[in-house]
Amino acid sequence: MITRFPGLTPTRSRAVVHNGLVLTVAVTPDPAPPGIYEQTVNALKRIDESLAMAGTDKSRILSAIVYIADITRKAEMNKAWDEWVDNDNPPMRACLGVDLEPPHLVEIVITAAVK
Repeated sequence: MITRFPGLTPTRSRAVVHNGLVLTVAVTPDPAPPGIYEQTVNALKRIDESLAMAGTDKSRILSAIVYIADITRKAEMNKAWDEWVDNDNPPMRACLGVDLEPPHLVEIVITAAVK
């Protein structure tokens, strides 16, 4: 069984649960603040919300992929990540520099286990 939690548009789910896994993607909500740190903080808040909707939390994250518009500013994203991450259960994480649709500077993809 696949459970889909509706997103802000009819063609996107906020989160999907299947076979004990939660998959979700987040960017900062519009209007997007100009800084990578602030956008990361906001995207991580959305991750927390989406995981809660699916009945889990950040302690159950298995992997994260962070897409960042300016990889030379990764330290700003890392600051927000380090403040947020569950240090007792750190997930595997990759960070990639990519072109993102402005004004978004950070997009985060999460796979987590259901509690």
